[in-house]
Amino acid sequence: MRITIVGTGYVGLVTGAGFADFGNQVLCVDVDRAKIEMLERGQLPFYEPGLDDLIARNVRERRLRFGLSLEEATRWGEAIFICVGTPQGEDGRADLKYVDAAARAIARAMNGYRLIVQKSTVPVGTAERVSGIVKKNAKRGIRFDVASNPEFLREGTAVENWMRPDRVVIGADSAKARQLLREIYSPLYLIETPMVVTDVRTAELIKYAANAFLATKISFINEMANLSEALGADVKDVAKAMGLDRRIGPKFLHPGPGFGGSCLPKDTHAMSAFARKVGVRLRIVEAAVEANDAQQDIAVEKVMEALKGARTPRTAAILGLSYKPDTDDLREAPALHIIRALKRRGVRVRAYDPVVREGAAGVPDGITFAENAYDAAKGADALVIVTEWNEFRRLDLARIRRAMRRRAIVDLRNIYEPASVRKLGFDYTSVGRPNEAD
Repeated sequence: MRITIVGTGYVGLVTGAGFADFGNQVLCVDVDRAKIEMLERGQLPFYEPGLDDLIARNVRERRLRFGLSLEEATRWGEAIFICVGTPQGEDGRADLKYVDAAARAIARAMNGYRLIVQKSTVPVGTAERVSGIVKKNAKRGIRFDVASNPEFLREGTAVENWMRPDRVVIGADSAKARQLLREIYSPLYLIETPMVVTDVRTAELIKYAANAFLATKISFINEMANLSEALGADVKDVAKAMGLDRRIGPKFLHPGPGFGGSCLPKDTHAMSAFARKVGVRLRIVEAAVEANDAQQDIAVEKVMEALKGARTPRTAAILGLSYKPDTDDLREAPALHIIRALKRRGVRVRAYDPVVREGAAGVPDGITFAENAYDAAKGADALVIVTEWNEFRRLDLARIRRAMRRRAIVDLRNIYEPASVRKLGFDYTSVGRPNEAD
């Protein structure tokens, strides 16, 4: 099948490369000329393990190509997947201007039946909105369907998620659209991937419901961590025991400095906004957002407490800038919130991340980028582990201790055992575990 992908961001590139690997002919288009030229040179605009090899293989096999003309791509493709950004507006609602623009351009270029598939995360009712735009702008008599096929990719493991997904959700209101989407995803039937086939509005809601639940689970365990600290309990054991209950499960029960990234913060706000619009208040989702904001502030206070008594100017070494390991995504990253708060309080910041480089969009000005974790620790009064990259799990703490001015570690991901770190002479702070040595 000939498939057009509109947008070459994270979702668009993974989706396009994945469909090409299924044996389809895929054309990915974008209005950003620099991005298309980069892709044509074999370079990626972001970091995602394994995606470069997946794209290179399918370009080499002539199943995947890139372009700038949406008009050409619309006339060529049989199915068109809209994978453009839906950024959060000032009022919390998803900004659909890129979706609208894509729908108008597709409508004006259509010369026959097209299946238009909304892949971006959008509020419930967006498919109907897209359908209205297409009807208004398409030539009279041209038929089309608009379907919803939400993505559930996880940054850092997106290629594996694509090849072996937990489920595929198909939202379509016509038999033809359902059949075409089943055909597109037919290779996954061989590994018995569950398919949820439903109406369009339900499919749109499924993505938000899943993300809101994950956000709630993270905020819940963070609140349990705060309670554990106050009571002298250990949240790691609390989380382990909870996760052994099959009704709950162990995933997303890891306390930390709060959730970030391109999905959970934006989608919880957007879901609350469109729910209010129809007269429903999502109190649990709102509480998860409030708890997450508070958790980032709690992380800042942990760092400030660790810096107490240090000679000015105080210096904090931040390990990890991306919101999670195996990605360079800085959107809503807790590390950036912490850095901005520290700088407002006059704290100098040295930072190291395995893939985020100096000058990356979103990184606050005025911080010093280090070559590695040991370089970041030089002269620091507190070492703060914000992102749990694997290379931070086995640091030579004796070497870290020699490099630092004061011996304080704030482990916001609980990757070290308190007793072993304190034995080396560090003041050690974690999340939800007893602060005093046994």
